[in-house]
Amino acid sequence: MTSLYTEIVINAPKQKVWQALFQKEQWKHWNTFLYDRNSNVPFRQGNEVCLSLRRIPYEDETEFEPLVIQVQPHVCLSWVSSIPGFRNEYVFELQEIGVGRTQYIHKNYYSGFLTRVFLPFIRVDEQRGNQRMARELKRYVESF
Repeated sequence: MTSLYTEIVINAPKQKVWQALFQKEQWKHWNTFLYDRNSNVPFRQGNEVCLSLRRIPYEDETEFEPLVIQVQPHVCLSWVSSIPGFRNEYVFELQEIGVGRTQYIHKNYYSGFLTRVFLPFIRVDEQRGNQRMARELKRYVESF
């Protein structure tokens, strides 16, 4: 299984980080990588949410409808997006690493026979998008 990994330390309690990450309707205020396309559908295990992403700033958005597979408040959020032959699982984890400090971890797991076809075209831009989101989340949460 192929994966991408991003982490950053955020100088804020994980409850505060979770609030910013979990409230997808607020992403428009800080997130230039992932976008909420339907705020009426919350992150709840078993829900299919409508999102889009922009791997490179100012490029066209790519819409997708992942299935939320895990919501563990203040700890983990994950969803899976797939088409025949290609599966992408997003995992966001929060770890308390001290008083008022949180380790934010973003992982993508890719599988399926089309991974060899798609991943070479998106890997670098996807990794940069993940890193951009991490920096933006840090900046946003630490600013209030």
